Amino acid sequence: MSELQSKNLRTPDETIDLPGVIDDIVDLGDLSVSRTVLEPGWRWSTHIRPQVGGDWCQARHVGVVLSGRIGIQMEDGTVREFGPDDVYIIPPGHDGYVIGHEQCVAIEWSGVRAFSGFRASQGRALATLLFTDLANSTALTNQLGDNAWRNLLSTHFEGARVELDRFGGREVNTTGDGMLATFEGPAQALRCAGAIRDAARDAGLAVRAAVHVGEVELVGKDVRGSTVNAAARIVGIAGAHEILLSEMTRILAQDAGFEFEDRGEHKLKGLPETWRLYAHVPNAAPTTR
Repeated sequence: MSELQSKNLRTPDETIDLPGVIDDIVDLGDLSVSRTVLEPGWRWSTHIRPQVGGDWCQARHVGVVLSGRIGIQMEDGTVREFGPDDVYIIPPGHDGYVIGHEQCVAIEWSGVRAFSGFRASQGRALATLLFTDLANSTALTNQLGDNAWRNLLSTHFEGARVELDRFGGREVNTTGDGMLATFEGPAQALRCAGAIRDAARDAGLAVRAAVHVGEVELVGKDVRGSTVNAAARIVGIAGAHEILLSEMTRILAQDAGFEFEDRGEHKLKGLPETWRLYAHVPNAAPTTR
């Protein structure tokens, strides 16, 4: 049974103080909620970009404006304004700025940690990749019908994005009924994969996942290269409710309290040599941050 919980933003668990913006954050189980106060004259590209890098804010924000006004400019040139009582979803790839001479105060339940911690770069970088996929999706689509399946898939993706925000992941893109995300390290990726799998199981869905560490090519918001190809091949081998990882990933994550089962050597299509894969043992490591 879920536990009744309550916290007050006047006594936050954490306060993030950045130029022109203060975030007071409380954690309620899987959910982080913040009160964001943006000062007049604040703009992400002016005040935050020098600290976190990148051309655009790569956080996905979900929230509601309490007072003041904020403007959003997307990469494609789209501009929107939000004011009091406006509820919003702002996808990655945007610039934000305060409109007028009044503070903008908002409550957010997605995006605050990615907003303050994202580091962007171009070229090549070491990354931890998480690929998820839904097993038996074709049979479910036929059973439920297209409309019901789309609604179920949308709910699944929204829940997965909550877990990405909780564990510090960054969504790269969706792949049909799966998702690709990046993390700073394998432990958070494995915990996130476990949380996504468990939530999907509760909804009657079977997630399979792959976690792989390697060098990727950074192209805007996208990641490319053989590491991405390998992760995609690994998730294709995984069974329902299974999280598979490469040997290098297991080595890097073994001190974080996880347990693994050897799944033997596999030939990954289009990639040289054979790959030894391991399965993350469910519940061997807690899915808490």
